Amino acid sequence: MKIESIPQFIRDVIMPKPRDGMLYRCLGCGHEFGIVKLLYTCPDCGQVLLLQDAHFENLKKIPGAVWRDIFDYRKLLTLPCLKGIYRYHEFIGPVMPLDSIVYLGEGHTPMIEANSWMQNQAGMRFYFKNDGQNPSASFKDRGMASALSYIKFLLGQGHLSNVLAVCASTGDTSASAALYAAYLQPHVKSAVLLPHKKVTPQQLSQPLGSGARVFEIPGVFDDCMKVVEALSESYNVALLNSKNAWRILGQESYSYEIAQDFEYELDGKVIVVPIGNAGNITAVMNGFLKFYETGVITSLPRIIGVQSEHADPVYRYYSEQNPSLRKFVPVTVQSSVAQAAMIGNPVSMPRVIHLVNRYNQVAGKQNVFFVQVTEQSIMDWQIKANRNGHIACTHGGECLAGLIVAREKGYVTSEDIAVLDSTAHALKFSGFQDMYFNQGFPAEFEIVPNPDLINHPVLVQPESVHRYPAPGKPLDAADFVQFVSGVSREIAKQLQIEPAT
Repeated sequence: MKIESIPQFIRDVIMPKPRDGMLYRCLGCGHEFGIVKLLYTCPDCGQVLLLQDAHFENLKKIPGAVWRDIFDYRKLLTLPCLKGIYRYHEFIGPVMPLDSIVYLGEGHTPMIEANSWMQNQAGMRFYFKNDGQNPSASFKDRGMASALSYIKFLLGQGHLSNVLAVCASTGDTSASAALYAAYLQPHVKSAVLLPHKKVTPQQLSQPLGSGARVFEIPGVFDDCMKVVEALSESYNVALLNSKNAWRILGQESYSYEIAQDFEYELDGKVIVVPIGNAGNITAVMNGFLKFYETGVITSLPRIIGVQSEHADPVYRYYSEQNPSLRKFVPVTVQSSVAQAAMIGNPVSMPRVIHLVNRYNQVAGKQNVFFVQVTEQSIMDWQIKANRNGHIACTHGGECLAGLIVAREKGYVTSEDIAVLDSTAHALKFSGFQDMYFNQGFPAEFEIVPNPDLINHPVLVQPESVHRYPAPGKPLDAADFVQFVSGVSREIAKQLQIEPAT
């Protein structure tokens, strides 16, 4: 649809008008800083930062119904700058000029409702939101579109030049960072740090293919993160991990899309999110809070944060029921199929504590819950989901396992509708599926494959067939007829199907 086709009553506000007013605010000391320079932690106290819109109150002057019209009519436009996360420009990056927006196809990933068998298993209606259908095949593209758009803006303003973007990663962050940095070359180059042999081959191939400098470091993600933090503190680099508040800002789009897909009716809705470095759950909460405070939505959905028992520092923190006795203690992680969430000391933990308190306060009740799941349940539920038409990664399996636990604990009911975050494409973690089917999990994963869920290819080579085709060696007509007939009979026999009459 063209702008001229938009109804006159909304046409004047349909195109975003960039403005100033954004700033960094420290969660520790409360000090505020300008955004001309990239900051990751507070220069005064070292705490993490959130991006704030100093003019956010002005958004409340526009009725919620008008905002809904704005977003719904923008959905009809074909302008690249509004096709991705910046459909919600005023809520994500109002400072951003439209010509600085980097759009590679991210955002607006589909919500796929589970079939009746899966919903009976869960005891309620639920959807997977397939964030593996982002361009680098993970949800990280939402944040990278925001972070790299802002870097492009700073480059255009002359505040930056020849940027080296760096990140630590368990796989998805590096793939996304390398992809978006490659789009902005030669002005932006990227280097990524990965824990040695702790990233799937599929994930490793992505930053290599995008031309990033890839460094493997002994240890786990937390060790890589310490090295990257040291680089960002001592050298002129742009950090692209979730310490980067622009990353978190872009990931708020996940909330806005869910609201729009449910036509802004979020009463009785439950959002289930896996927790790794804890940036995504904070973005989800902050996004829903912004929409609620401006009247775009009239109720806050429940949030369920899920962690594996092999990497569960956030769950342990909230398992203490008395808030005054809670103390965050990093954990030593164990091997996990939810590899991207295998983080024992999440960078965004201060954001979690701040936003959980605020979310519950605004809701007027406990509206954020945390559950712990086993590695066995993650794999079992991932495979069950994908056997029923989904493309869920192990973290999608983690969310489904978490929904089952939340249902058992009474955090959700059969009347609710849940949205589960499948953060990446199933193909990124196909190695774990292979290990499951071949019963090859090392003991430390604590996974024993269920024989009913194992699947293998079957080589069809019946004794009645004496010659088989091979590349460059076709069969003659008689042998080919015998080959087709013999193989089809054998397949029909194994499938136990009757001849057509």
